[in-house]
Amino acid sequence: MKHSTSRSPVIAGLGMTEMGKVYGKSARQFAAEATRLAVADAGLRLADVDGLLVSGGVTNDVGLELQVDLSLRDLAVLTQMQAFGSTAGAMVQYASMAVQAGMAEVIVCVFGDAPLVEGAGAGRAYSDGHRTPSGWAGLQRSTGAVTPNVLYSLAARRHMLEYGTTSQQLGAIAVAQRDWAALNPLAQMRTPITLADHQESRIISDPFHLYDCCLVSNGGVAVVVTTAERARDLTQPPVRVLGWAQSHPGTKLRRNDDFGLVTGAARSGPAAMSMAGVTVDDIDIAELYDCYTYTALVSLEDYGFCAKGEGGEFVATPGMIGPEGKVKMNTGGGQLSSYYMWGMTPLSEAILQARGQAGARQVEQHELVLVSGNGGILDHHSTLVLGS
Repeated sequence: MKHSTSRSPVIAGLGMTEMGKVYGKSARQFAAEATRLAVADAGLRLADVDGLLVSGGVTNDVGLELQVDLSLRDLAVLTQMQAFGSTAGAMVQYASMAVQAGMAEVIVCVFGDAPLVEGAGAGRAYSDGHRTPSGWAGLQRSTGAVTPNVLYSLAARRHMLEYGTTSQQLGAIAVAQRDWAALNPLAQMRTPITLADHQESRIISDPFHLYDCCLVSNGGVAVVVTTAERARDLTQPPVRVLGWAQSHPGTKLRRNDDFGLVTGAARSGPAAMSMAGVTVDDIDIAELYDCYTYTALVSLEDYGFCAKGEGGEFVATPGMIGPEGKVKMNTGGGQLSSYYMWGMTPLSEAILQARGQAGARQVEQHELVLVSGNGGILDHHSTLVLGS
């Protein structure tokens, strides 16, 4: 299905706060700042906003009260959403449907988080040591499979055992994304790394080395979704929302599943591309959720950029990924090297690329951009197809 009416959804504004080791603000304050920046970026006023979709990260400190913080009145749409790293994509989907249906005209989708505390390590933010689950909930804890690092490492190890994927192949992704980040002034980590650097970095949770794991960041990102008709009079070139889909496998802690081998991208990807009327061969840029190198690799397989089980060989092929590579993937450095704003990381970079505003890292052919979001431990997935 292709959108052809004046109410076709577009992304007309993008707001990004300073991100990384930024202290002194709450997640709610970051979210409010990002919203103001996105609205101004579109050439709108806060008074023009009649819809607000909010999401908080690990601190879960962004709720419906953001409406009051921003002095927004008489909203037609107001919802707090949570599907973890797939939330950003899902918010854009719901906002797109709402503007298509005439429920609202200008909807802001915003994410804010502030897990980093000055003087404390990043690992503290995602530790659940303060919780003591009981009953069946305590069974998993007794195995030591508690943190995302451990749980995703199990998924990666299964992929390795099944398909022969290697640590060096995962490292090729880390190296390529750092090369992209070197071109991105917004990136937290811009110093190039080599495969040897990856292999020599400390083990976080076998088989993951340090450079296989994403950053932890404070900050906020917001986008403005409106109609194509409204966007004609606004400041920025509109980014069309051509296709969308979600997938929620529901296999957590179940026996005989395909955990680690297949993700929700295998369902949401084809559905979103079908809606947009395109195939994977038409995609110019892929902004994939990369909480770990493995997540990007398995998503490449599930979206069809390569055959299932061949992701390791694919990314390790010279000239395949990276700034000079055939496949333009995670062009800002992704969550591994740029900044970690959950699903807003791939979405924000996708918007910049589709607009042609990515500076030194701008991809020449940028008509169609695929955006993925992954939440939980491969529990939730969202896909967007955006058009310039």
